[in-house]
Amino acid sequence: MIRFSPVPEATRRALLKTFGATAATAFLLPSSMGSALAQAAFSNDPFSLGVASGDPLPDGFVLWTRLAPDPLAFGYGMPKRPVEVDWQVATDDRMRTIVQSGTEVARPELGHAVHVEVGGLEPGRDYYYRFTVGAERSMVARARTAPALGAKVDRVRLGMVGCQNYEDGYYTAFRHLAEERPDFVFHYGDYIYENRVRTHESSRYGGLAIPTPRQHLGDEPYSLDEYRRRYAQYTMDLDLQLARAACPWMVTWDDHEVDNNWTGATDGAGIAPPEYFLLRRAAAAQAYYEHMPLRRASWPKGPDMQIYRRLAFGNLIDLHLLDTRQFRTDQPCGDGFKPACEGQDDDDAQVMGEEQERWLFEGLDRGRARWNIIGQQVMMMTMNREPWHGPIYNMDSWEGYHEPRQRLLRHIADRRLNNVVVLTGDEHQNFVGDLKADYRSDKAPIVATEFVGTSISSGGDGADKRPRQEEIQRGNPHIRFMNDQRGYLMCDIGHDKLTANFRVMDRVSTPGGAISTRASFVVEPGKPGAKSA
Repeated sequence: MIRFSPVPEATRRALLKTFGATAATAFLLPSSMGSALAQAAFSNDPFSLGVASGDPLPDGFVLWTRLAPDPLAFGYGMPKRPVEVDWQVATDDRMRTIVQSGTEVARPELGHAVHVEVGGLEPGRDYYYRFTVGAERSMVARARTAPALGAKVDRVRLGMVGCQNYEDGYYTAFRHLAEERPDFVFHYGDYIYENRVRTHESSRYGGLAIPTPRQHLGDEPYSLDEYRRRYAQYTMDLDLQLARAACPWMVTWDDHEVDNNWTGATDGAGIAPPEYFLLRRAAAAQAYYEHMPLRRASWPKGPDMQIYRRLAFGNLIDLHLLDTRQFRTDQPCGDGFKPACEGQDDDDAQVMGEEQERWLFEGLDRGRARWNIIGQQVMMMTMNREPWHGPIYNMDSWEGYHEPRQRLLRHIADRRLNNVVVLTGDEHQNFVGDLKADYRSDKAPIVATEFVGTSISSGGDGADKRPRQEEIQRGNPHIRFMNDQRGYLMCDIGHDKLTANFRVMDRVSTPGGAISTRASFVVEPGKPGAKSA
């Protein structure tokens, strides 16, 4: 079990207080102060959004926090002045043996967020860290360095999470994730949802009514202040904070960080002129960076961010993280679930864009690790959603982009890269499926395995099976497993096999749900295709 320093009572009250209550923040500012506030006194906890670490390297990682003593207020309780924040890294969770320390400046231009790129540490081991501002200290959290490049690594435990609609349920799954003590976590996107507050008591999802156990604060975000408030509401959740404090996260975005089903310069509804939508993207990109443990290399440049990147874990894993939104062409034949159409075969269609596609192909070819793992957002395998009366496809997945998908799967097949596993989110369901270079032929070889992890809360409680699930599986024989509960994926990765454990919640509509393993599947290197464990 992970040991965390007790969360100060002021922090707990801030996390659990009724939305809309405000707390004044008082600062003691000597008249001779310069541009930074060397000492500050707060009447509420400035670490109300917790702490996090991310993007591990063999000698370090990113440390993150954001000062927000009144996180749901516009201005979040901070003055428009820079504030000095001290940080420490130790080898023990009681912070007795400090090995790195320093001071960063939290600036109002970046929402008083802090991103510390720590280096000079030992590879492949746990560290602990905390922040201090004035007399206030954050919780103590755990980080971990990646193994040395090329080093022999026996095992990595990698969690995968995402799709955490605040209005659909509680984040108890995150608490269970923290208690499992993974080495690292991949968050595939949809950290926030941009939809306006629901004014009714329930919504519909997958043909089923789901309750709305808690509500968003405010309308749909368009400005930076509005996105900051939405991120703050999500990140104030104590269970989410514990998961972010449990180990380094490697994050990417999907659509809801900006607008549902957006692509490139096109909003999800196709209504806003591109130049206007790019203004919204710029606000969303800054808010995303402000709340994620990302390196300076991902610093937003207007609407653009460098999200795709590669991380290595000794001789065991090369992890390729994709961005399937920023460079994608618009969905063909309209958005959503549609019948087959000619637009799916557009030769000019892009999911990753030409530059990112070359980067991925080159990285797959050069990889020398036991596993090539692709972490990305939307389902890659084909899937006929309604086989009982005709093909219906999700045009927002790779299904809407046949040529880009074929290029990737043919590349894997032609290079005989038989160690590729794809980790995917977005679907709010669990899937295990075979990836083939040609789905039109039953005899086409399997070239890779795709594990699709379910949502943390999006879709509500769910059930073990959706209506007509058996018919869907019969119409999609390459799909080996389906499940509609909430939870996360926990991958136990070794040299002889990769085991994907589908961890599911009995409920998310009320707090305190229980976790269990619904199914486990194994892939062996050199043998694409998953088998039940």
